[in-house]
Amino acid sequence: MKIKSVAVLGAGAVGSYVIWGLSEKSDIRLGVIAEGERAERLKKNGCAINGKTYHPEVWTPDEAHDVDLMVIALKYGSLEGALESIQKATGEHTAIMSLMNGIDSEEIIGRTVGMEHVLPALIKVASHKEEDGYHFDPPTTLGIIFGEPFAPFDSERVKAVEELFADTGIHFRSTEYIQEEIWCKFCLNVCSNLPQAILGAGVGCYRDSVHMKAISDGLKRELEAVAQAKGIDMSKTESSSGRGSAVPPSARYSTLQDLDAGCHTEIDMFSGALVRMGKELGIPMPYNEYTYHMIKALEEKNDGKFDYTGKEELTWSK
Repeated sequence: MKIKSVAVLGAGAVGSYVIWGLSEKSDIRLGVIAEGERAERLKKNGCAINGKTYHPEVWTPDEAHDVDLMVIALKYGSLEGALESIQKATGEHTAIMSLMNGIDSEEIIGRTVGMEHVLPALIKVASHKEEDGYHFDPPTTLGIIFGEPFAPFDSERVKAVEELFADTGIHFRSTEYIQEEIWCKFCLNVCSNLPQAILGAGVGCYRDSVHMKAISDGLKRELEAVAQAKGIDMSKTESSSGRGSAVPPSARYSTLQDLDAGCHTEIDMFSGALVRMGKELGIPMPYNEYTYHMIKALEEKNDGKFDYTGKEELTWSK
């Protein structure tokens, strides 16, 4: 198996890393899946990444049909609406790699096109958007981790992806413990992404505040309890996945970036999913329940729900 065509669905912070890494590879076709106004904008403006503009091909889902590798790099809230496009682009031999946050995007995609197409994966990249496009630091980016969920772990498609990435700037590694790796990244997101979003401060807050550290630890304990109940042994990957990409203390992760931009977040995929699983398993989730409702309230604040005039009167009952 040799990968000769790659389609990226979602040319944002995560998709930009793949586009950046593969754009100089001359022996493949690289395209972004898009339709309508977004497709026209991409054709005209390209993708601005690290101060340079890249111009991958722009394909409709039908034009991307039977692509060798499809990389899904969407926001969680956009996945359901994109399933029809994913189905149209998936051919008999298409491998699909989801680089979305969370722990269930592979399952959602697999229900639509068949799990046999899905090669589980994750990405660790501290990418953010500025006025001139998306930015990340290539040398310190940990990159893409992928692997088969079952033996044989050195499958033909794993070897093909390794060959695809080998002579690019993309950092990558394959693993026999991809489910544990995905849960370890999920843990990093829940424990580092969410508390700072509520506080509105850079990630240095976990180092500098025992109170922020206590909140992060509480979220982690609840997540580990759910993982253990599901048979996920995250200790298998502690040496390789216990950290994210190097960032300065001022770094603001994706949830806080969304709130800064006045956008809705992926909290349903993080604490929302954990609260749901906790209820199914009978595991109390007080830290995640509070975090879920607090970030939902911050979304409401951004939506203008609390823009009071000062003239209203409220009657409180005890």
